[in-house]
Amino acid sequence: MDEKQFKVTKNDNYTIISVSVEKLDTHVAPAVKSELVQIASQGEKNIIIDLKQSRYCDSSGLSAILVANRLCKNSNGVFVLTGLQTAVERLISISQLDTVLNITENVDKAVEFIQSRQ
Repeated sequence: MDEKQFKVTKNDNYTIISVSVEKLDTHVAPAVKSELVQIASQGEKNIIIDLKQSRYCDSSGLSAILVANRLCKNSNGVFVLTGLQTAVERLISISQLDTVLNITENVDKAVEFIQSRQ
């Protein structure tokens, strides 16, 4: 796993995955997905994905986001997507995922959102 592509920060009741590359695509998404599955298997049910450094996302990136959403739902947790750049935000709304996903503008708001759901 390449640590430079994303960073995982575990907190008391949530885990943040900060994607640190410009493109959440086929080169990065599989590693993010396997990390998500691992995090969920360790009992974490609240996950935040921070995409503030990603200016592009393709279908495999969207797939990783949906995996996170499903894992959190299955464990009665909360998934929040945050830090969307314009192009990524557009892709999410074109895919009509903005109606399905919890989206906040930054990590602080994502944390508040999770804590308000506890």
